[in-house]
Amino acid sequence: MANPSIQQYLVILNTCPDKESATQVANALIHQHLAACVNIMPGLTSIYPWQGKIESGEEFLLIIKSTRAAYPQVEAVIRETHPYELPEVVAVPIVAGLQGYLSWIGENVVATTDTNG
Repeated sequence: MANPSIQQYLVILNTCPDKESATQVANALIHQHLAACVNIMPGLTSIYPWQGKIESGEEFLLIIKSTRAAYPQVEAVIRETHPYELPEVVAVPIVAGLQGYLSWIGENVVATTDTNG
């Protein structure tokens, strides 16, 4: 991959209710080559309104390193494997980073479409 544009890289955030579902989502993304790396961070407390009530719960945060081209597929995998009715899926563009690491992301993520999410 020769000097790719930095705008193609994303960090995608997703929360899961337990380690098992977080691991399931992470493994699906890695095995399908839709993410180069997924960090699972335990110990997150989320507080949010849901269906007219204020909810609070312990969650696991997934930090997913991927590409814009793979985003539609990442979202689809999360929606298919996630236990929540409305899972958090938020993509943040990477605006700077170590070029070697960014290239590694690009080498390890294979999108089957050219859709730019």
